[in-house]
Amino acid sequence: MRRRSGGTGQTLPEHLLDADGIRRHLREVAAELPAESRFEVVLVGGALMALHGLRDSTVDVDSVRSINARLRAAVAVVAERHGLSSRWLNDSSRPFVPETLDVARCDVVLDLPGLRVLGAPLREVFVMKVYAARTRDVADLPLLWKVWGYTDVAEAVEHFRRAYPDEPGDPYLESWLRSVVGG
Repeated sequence: MRRRSGGTGQTLPEHLLDADGIRRHLREVAAELPAESRFEVVLVGGALMALHGLRDSTVDVDSVRSINARLRAAVAVVAERHGLSSRWLNDSSRPFVPETLDVARCDVVLDLPGLRVLGAPLREVFVMKVYAARTRDVADLPLLWKVWGYTDVAEAVEHFRRAYPDEPGDPYLESWLRSVVGG
């Protein structure tokens, strides 16, 4: 099944979410929550990159905030309505949270009754993707590099070491990162 992508004229496989779809589905989640509730998610990864126009789409929306049972139930209602995975909005990125992430520095993406959606600083998303280093993460690094604007690879490596101080030092990290981002 394919669908039209909001505003771009492209068609996307049904399970992919573009920026418009992400916003629309998050608004629907907020509408499913009790009026007196106040949940907060902090977006990272491909969804945040799509919202910044750095990617066309993503398969899920990652939050580094824990998603409790009530929020998960609202997500499931929206998933059922649109034929999405029940985990289209998830907290699977929590193990990758860098120590340098300061929620006060996050941008407000949506501020809805019952649901506040924040976007992590792209600098933090960059080091999270270095840490995860999965194929898709590595492919995203040059895109994030261009918009974040580190002055050089050594600066990015230093930030990575502050973000994950308990990780053993990798003597090849700087040369690997240079080969990925061309910096």
